Amino acid sequence: MKLNLTKPICFFDLETTGINITNDRIVEISVLKVFPDGKEESKTWIVNPTIPIPAEVTAIHGISDADVADKPTFKEIAKDVYNMIKDSDLGGFNSDRFDIPVLAEEMLRSDIDFDMKNRVAIDVQTIFHKMEQRTLVAAYKFYCDKNLEDAHSAEADTIATYEVLKAQLAKYDELENDTKFLAEFSSRKKFADFAGFITYNKKGEECFSFGKHKGKKVEDVLNDEPGYFGWLLNADFPLYTKKVLTAIKLKAFNNKLD
Repeated sequence: MKLNLTKPICFFDLETTGINITNDRIVEISVLKVFPDGKEESKTWIVNPTIPIPAEVTAIHGISDADVADKPTFKEIAKDVYNMIKDSDLGGFNSDRFDIPVLAEEMLRSDIDFDMKNRVAIDVQTIFHKMEQRTLVAAYKFYCDKNLEDAHSAEADTIATYEVLKAQLAKYDELENDTKFLAEFSSRKKFADFAGFITYNKKGEECFSFGKHKGKKVEDVLNDEPGYFGWLLNADFPLYTKKVLTAIKLKAFNNKLD
């Protein structure tokens, strides 16, 4: 089945040094770009994360410190990655909760102002879990009747994710072949940031989802407790979360001027 696209979509997968969105780094990124006319292009980069890769992580994806010693850092390839995805929607497997947040952190550390404006994201894992409740290896076998060789290879996982989505569209009549529909269907609770520290209330206003100010409007807290903003910026929060907080504070300041 051919995806019904109005703009390109980039399916991508990351292998990393761990699962901490803020502190861990990318060691491999594979992107499969699919165009509305069906044309495809792909690119895979092995990346020097500039920090050690734990042995237990190497045991999963097979990439060691020796493998990345002479490879470029993410900052050195960031513009190439960004140029490939900048005009595209995004797709992945567990991408909403992990791959997109990690990619955003790496982009911001590389001084590239990455965000999700004017694009949507399709999380194939969420569609799978809503329909069948399994893993990528099982999804590939279930939907495509193929065994996933080289699981935890970014390239193999990326291609499998793309094929699973097409098979899901063919299998489920209730799924629309439309990126906006699929993005909405595959999304979980809406957050203002990727990591889930800032959520929305019923009025669509940004609120904290953690700590002593949980449930309170971010704008009200930053106005009533100015020092809290400084603490947040200096604490171990993701760069994208800090970017969102800064934007909320600037918006409130500009509203006061008006």
